Amino acid sequence: MARHHSRHNRRSVFVRRASPPGTPPGTLRAAPDASHPVVRVIAYGPGDFVETEITDLHSLRSYLEKWPVTWVNVEGLGDANTVATLGEIFNLHSLALEDVLNVHQRAKVEEYEDQVFVVSRMVRFTDDLETEQVSLFLGRNFVLTFQEGRPWDSFDAIRDHIRHKVGRVRQVGADYLLYCLIDAIVDHYFPVLEEYGERLEALEAEVLANPTRETIHRLHAIKRHLLDLRRIAWPMRDALQVILRDPDSLFTSETGLYLRDCYDHVIQVVDLNEIYRELAMSLTDVYLSSISNRMNEIMKVLTVIATIVMPLSFVAGLYGMNFNTEASPLNMPELGWYFGYPFALLVMLLVAGGMLLYFYRKGWLVPSTPPPPDTEAKEQKLEARTGPNSSIK
Repeated sequence: MARHHSRHNRRSVFVRRASPPGTPPGTLRAAPDASHPVVRVIAYGPGDFVETEITDLHSLRSYLEKWPVTWVNVEGLGDANTVATLGEIFNLHSLALEDVLNVHQRAKVEEYEDQVFVVSRMVRFTDDLETEQVSLFLGRNFVLTFQEGRPWDSFDAIRDHIRHKVGRVRQVGADYLLYCLIDAIVDHYFPVLEEYGERLEALEAEVLANPTRETIHRLHAIKRHLLDLRRIAWPMRDALQVILRDPDSLFTSETGLYLRDCYDHVIQVVDLNEIYRELAMSLTDVYLSSISNRMNEIMKVLTVIATIVMPLSFVAGLYGMNFNTEASPLNMPELGWYFGYPFALLVMLLVAGGMLLYFYRKGWLVPSTPPPPDTEAKEQKLEARTGPNSSIK
């Protein structure tokens, strides 16, 4: 079970760049905690493909000359020399390479003379939300991708399609491969959002039935993760819009149609994320209302008990004054009465019973029923469930 206490699971929101302030533009400096890069190549054409791990980076030139499409994937950004060498081989701009090593970039698209540079982020949900920056370069016959080196990515399906010649990827150019990679990144947003939708549904029932401190901790964690997803999805939408508004010559018109479909998926991710954020905020309000109602119920019970005890204390205090009946016939004659004690108990019992009956008829002893769930929230949740199903291909 995930530990949701914010003081244990809170992730830093501060960005720590690899290069200190004042560093000249284009300076390549790897983060000290980054993993060592591993370079893998998948080169293919309509008839054949080759997949291997590269140790001599200069041998990549032979793949670029021989194969129609070459996909070079770099896992790990711990060696700035490796990134610089790849920049020389593929003629990459130094500013783009600097963005590759600074892994806190927002999603964007930058066009150079004969290349397109795309920054995106992959996401995965385990016990927490995990993200990873992916930098993609598109050339005439190559796609070069840089990953941080996490033990997971979103590209396994694309690799299988190339290996087994599934779909159109082996029949078309590098621009279609770039689309497939971006589309795989976007499609992996939906399972993460579906997980948050299921958790919010469970939290809704818990908030209405038995809210606890653990409930609000989980709500705050989900709200923070949805905010992270918002920071990822909105720039991604703007980045794809740049390609669609002013497509580069590297993209064919057919690939542009597929990118438009990918843009629609990002719009659905943005809408779905906003729905869940609003639902999480509304559940926070419901939680506070539920806690307030529970406190009111407790105070009502305590008030009823205090109100019943007050007249009983009066009777007990009256009989506890012990005035001497021999000094005056008006000094509490009941003290010498044979049935005085049972009579006092009977008076107390009748007073307590009468007050309980009166409170019951007034409805003060009946616990108030929790308010019904917000209808609008239910409609949003229904829309959230049906939205991703219609978008996953």
